[in-house]
Amino acid sequence: FYLTGIRLAPKEKLDILVLFMPDTMKMYEAVVVIHLMRENGENWPCENSTELKKNSKSSVTVAENGGIQGILWIYPIHGIPEAPQQKLVPVVVRCQARQRVERRIEVLLTGVVSGANAMPATRNSTMVDTKKPADIQEVQVSFSTTVEFQYELQYQSNEIKSQLGALVGMHLIQREWDTESGAVRLIFNTVFAPNKPMRNKATLAVQCTAGGVWKFPVLFIATEPEVDDVINIEAVGLNKESIVSFKLTSQTR
Repeated sequence: FYLTGIRLAPKEKLDILVLFMPDTMKMYEAVVVIHLMRENGENWPCENSTELKKNSKSSVTVAENGGIQGILWIYPIHGIPEAPQQKLVPVVVRCQARQRVERRIEVLLTGVVSGANAMPATRNSTMVDTKKPADIQEVQVSFSTTVEFQYELQYQSNEIKSQLGALVGMHLIQREWDTESGAVRLIFNTVFAPNKPMRNKATLAVQCTAGGVWKFPVLFIATEPEVDDVINIEAVGLNKESIVSFKLTSQTR
């Protein structure tokens, strides 16, 4: 795909529109090359054209007479498909403040990465909570079969990230492959240890090395903690003060 004959005035900006419409869940690569030449056909003067041609083959084109014929800008592009977003019911991880809970989350990935058996990216993501014990919830999401997976928890803001970053841990503990259906099940172990009541959303983003990103929501809820102690103050008489002293220890600075 080429565009020629675009005229630019001095200090004028050039906007380049890049469209990406993938049909399979794999990464696509392209390069945008901009070649700038003078409108009158003349070359830019250059004192040391031989050295420039030797060291800058990718940035300039040098004419036979030693001048600079054109200037190149090369922009590599990686197109990574993302599964269509749906109104998914978030997986809820609930824990009482100052306690610790472990929750297993299963992610079902279906699809083929590339080649003759590549499946269209129209297989939408779906997520369901199955009827399993309270400590197990399941998520189903469209994915591509590949050996390597990368995952991370994404938060709505840096403030939420600072709150949940040290309180939440997620680790991939098991992978199960089904060669007949081309599906893979990823099993994550999630640890949530809140220090105060909160209700924050996060997004688990999973990406395969061949390309393709799938996301699904997770909701972290920390309920009120248990009462530390009960303070009893006995009255010593009418209109007289009763005093009870106790110590408070700060967990942080």
